[in-house]
Amino acid sequence: MATEIMNNEVSVGENEESEASNGIEKLEISNGTDEVSENSSSMQKDEDGVTVESLMISCSLTHRKKKEPLKQTDPPSIPVVELFPSREFPEGEIQQYKDDNLWRTTSEEKRDLERFEKPKYNAVRQAAEVHRQVRKYIRSILKPGMLMTDLCETLENTVRKLISENGLQAGIAFPTGCSLNWVAAHWTPNSGDKTVLEYDDVMKLDFGTHIDGNIVDCAFTVAFNPMYDPLLEASREATNTGIKEAGIDVRLCDIGAAIQEVMESYEVEINGKVFQVKSIRNLNGHSIGPYQIHAGKSVPIVKGGEQTKMEEGEFYAIETFASTGKGYVREDLECSHYMKNFDAGHIPLRLPRAKQLLATINKNFSTLAFCRRYLDRLGETKYLMALKNLCDVGIVQPYPPLCDIKGSYVSQFEHTILLRPTCKEVISRGDDY
Repeated sequence: MATEIMNNEVSVGENEESEASNGIEKLEISNGTDEVSENSSSMQKDEDGVTVESLMISCSLTHRKKKEPLKQTDPPSIPVVELFPSREFPEGEIQQYKDDNLWRTTSEEKRDLERFEKPKYNAVRQAAEVHRQVRKYIRSILKPGMLMTDLCETLENTVRKLISENGLQAGIAFPTGCSLNWVAAHWTPNSGDKTVLEYDDVMKLDFGTHIDGNIVDCAFTVAFNPMYDPLLEASREATNTGIKEAGIDVRLCDIGAAIQEVMESYEVEINGKVFQVKSIRNLNGHSIGPYQIHAGKSVPIVKGGEQTKMEEGEFYAIETFASTGKGYVREDLECSHYMKNFDAGHIPLRLPRAKQLLATINKNFSTLAFCRRYLDRLGETKYLMALKNLCDVGIVQPYPPLCDIKGSYVSQFEHTILLRPTCKEVISRGDDY
């Protein structure tokens, strides 16, 4: 069908030759069964003078221009910030306060406080979304026979991509802990380590992300052998209990008592022997501050301890450790974790190499924890003596692996929570735990 526009009216051309002579392009419209004949009624313009043909072409172009929402690749490679064009990141699990704090839920004053803090909340939620996506991927590739160094480097490189690593503004918050069996925490392979993940291992995978120093500290335990399931369940449920009991004005010692009660209600049979599950009494959860993974308050996982109360606006890592051993850890094995002391003032250094290493630490980590693999990655070599010097004078603190008795097994679960003015947000909660 061809149309010719003249004097704001639509006329039908009598034949193809007249249409061609007037320079009008012919269009044939099919309704799926019959063609519209040349003698059919002419197409009508709308009130603005736009032809149906024009509308059809315009709609087609608009459809082609509309972008499909980005989806994460497998393996993950798209920065999380690109998956959320609005720059608004998913809220964590919301838990309401109890008893004397119920009024906070509807307080307009407290809601105003939250609106003021929204940029900080959004930053830590971005870090949490990175954590969720990275751990989902790592869970999908974990298998016996993996070299622990490869596991850590795969995880850390994925974090760097998804968080759009940018100096001290966005990146890894602390080294990947992948402590095995009786080693409860603070173990990551140093360069050259050949440790392999085995079917009968119990591995605590503890890693952190941060945006502008707002840290997400979150951990879970991996065990391929279902024999260990009750041990893992003990620490998972104890952590959930700690989260449930946490809140503004809650005493830290009361949280510890609730955690221990749940933890020690479990037992596990390993290779025919039954073990009473114990809370590791000298390991704790902790408050978190900007660029400060341990901000001063400790959350015990046994009864007793501090009468100190939690306060509005604080971040906490609620973590529990379930053990088949003595329930007490000591420092052992080769050190891999280090961190510059948060309150370290100016301390004169005599060794030029120590000064140089400190400059590297300040630039790349500041007061965030690091490990020897990270120094290797930056091109630092022959630094062990300089690192020891920084530790000896109190600028840097070493954090050796923490171990229960050899032959025992330890499980850990951990979440970061925020005590918002109106509610409690479990920032790092995911579909997995």
